[in-house]
Parts: sequence; C-alpha cells; structure tokens
Amino acid sequence: MTGIPSYAAFLVVFVVVPIAVLVRRGRRERRRHAAVATGLMVAAALVYTIPWDNYLIGQGVWWYGEGAVTFRIWLAPVEEYLFIALQPVLAARWCYHRGWADAGRAAGVGDTPTTDVTTDGGYVTTPVPHETATMAAPRVGGALGWLAVAAAGLWAAVSGEAFYLGAILAWAAPVLALQWAIGGGFLWTIRRRLAVLVAVPTVYLWAADWLAIRLGIWVISPTHTVGVGLFGLPVEEMTFFLVTNLLVVQGIVLFHRVVARWR
Repeated sequence: MTGIPSYAAFLVVFVVVPIAVLVRRGRRERRRHAAVATGLMVAAALVYTIPWDNYLIGQGVWWYGEGAVTFRIWLAPVEEYLFIALQPVLAARWCYHRGWADAGRAAGVGDTPTTDVTTDGGYVTTPVPHETATMAAPRVGGALGWLAVAAAGLWAAVSGEAFYLGAILAWAAPVLALQWAIGGGFLWTIRRRLAVLVAVPTVYLWAADWLAIRLGIWVISPTHTVGVGLFGLPVEEMTFFLVTNLLVVQGIVLFHRVVARWR
C-alpha cells in the first residue's frame, strides 16, 4: 500500500473546492456569456493541450507516483485530462469574482461618446479610450515579442538544451502572439489589472504543484529540466502555470470585449 496521495484527491482539494468557493462568492455576471467564455477556454485547452501533454509524457518529461492515478487514456491518466479542463474554469471563476473589466483607464467626462465601454459579463464598467484600446504598437510589438519567444522555445526544445522549458514556450507563445495581434492595444491598456488576475491563480497553482511534487503525486524529470527553480519547484512548472493562466485570462478578457463591441 502506497503512502502517496491520489491525483484525484489533489484535484478535489486544490481545484474543485476553490472553484466551488469562487462560484458561491462570485459576482452575478451574465451567466450565459460567462458560461460561453469559460466553455470556449476549456474546449481550447483540451484540444490544444492533450496531444502536447501526451507527447511530453511519452518523452519522459514527467511521470506519476505509484498508485497516484486510476487509469490512463492514451499516455496520460484520466485525472490529467480533468486538470486540463478544470484549470481554465478556476482561472475564469477568479476573473469573474474580481470583475476584470473595471481595470480600464477612466476617460474624461467629455470623452464618453468616443470611448469603448468594457463589460464584465454584463457589468458596464470603466470606459477605455478607443484610440488607446486600438493602438497598433502594442498589437504588433506584443505579437512579434511572443513569436520571438516561440522561436527561442523551439530552438531550446529541438537542441535539447532546455527541452521541457522550450516545449512550453514553443507551445504557448504562438497563441499568446495571436491574442496580442488581435487585442494587444486593449490588453496593454488594462495591463496592471491583468497582471493581478494572472498572478493570483498562478502563484496559487505554483504552491499546489510544489506540494504535489513533494508528495510524489507526479515527478518531474531532472534530465529534461534546467535545474533552476524556486523552493524546489522547477522553473518549467512555474512557466507552465504562468503562460496557461495568461492564455485563459487574456482569452476571457478579449471574448467579453468582442461581445461588448458587437452589441
């Protein structure tokens, strides 16, 4: 009999329970738009992450403790698929709980007719100046910057210098580049609030991941990592949760911006 906690128990304690708390305490946003936005993030996460995740498992980047998982589909345990689906829900619930859209920079009293009004699932909040939200420089600069990160990640992964870190960057950065190409001006305008919305679930999942590794629920291969981290948490794991939460939060923000502009 093993002393390693189960992956399922980890999900219940560190993902399902926080989601339930945030649902109960969250603001009453327009449920339909929130559900659609969250559902899109979950679907995108599953479609985009599952092949990548299974590939890395096959390469021996990480594995699971004895008795920690129930059964596998392909190479990953069923709990892994649940985690992929539930992490966007957790990040989304945090966004709605905090009310992301009131982060926009306030326009002057006389500027209302020329501003874009952002919404948080139906809440009319701080207006963002149209010329600021549609700036070309953040869109082009952000897209090119993330494409450069993707190229660096691809080189690191192919060369083997930092396989896991490179695989993360090559996988996530192209989508981040697309997000900035579409709405970089708006994302730049609300960058301070965006940082908070991304930082909180990221740091929380860092702590949960650190504990899971300490308990032996999963093990990260030292062969495919650079050996740098924080309190024993590999920098690759830190990067993964940072970029995945960034993808989800920016995706939700841009979804509601598009919905608001269509009205």
